[in-house]
Amino acid sequence: MSREQILRRRIKLLTWLFIVGLFVSGATAIPLLGELNLLVNFLGANHGSSELASWLLRVRDALAQTQAQHAFLFYGTDWLAFGHFVIAIVFIGALRDPVRNRWLFNFGLIACVLVIPYALVFGGLRGILFWWRLIDCSCGVFGFIPLWFCRKWTGELERG
Repeated sequence: MSREQILRRRIKLLTWLFIVGLFVSGATAIPLLGELNLLVNFLGANHGSSELASWLLRVRDALAQTQAQHAFLFYGTDWLAFGHFVIAIVFIGALRDPVRNRWLFNFGLIACVLVIPYALVFGGLRGILFWWRLIDCSCGVFGFIPLWFCRKWTGELERG
């Protein structure tokens, strides 16, 4: 197998990983209350015995109350999911022709970097626990890594 074939295969694999990550991340923004109930039960956090348990119970109760009284607010997270799906679809261009669509990797890298200040600032304004904001920041970090390699390897392909 030639170096070009190896690079194209690696780029395709990491691009698929990024697309699937975006899709899964978006899909998890829809059934929030059900997912949170599963997490609380899985962690045995029903009694609020730790900071994590107390936080999860607080969020679950708020989501349950919001769903009962103001379910229309969840339309915002439906659109959040839609945004993830659309961005994932755009990266199909990088699968088809990574060199011509190298700009997508730059776009993705910028977006991943911007996740960090966005999560830290707006999470702080919304009263989100710091460690939870770090989890959100990790999405940017873990998205950055495959995109960085894809950008590097497409540059290598471009140079021939």
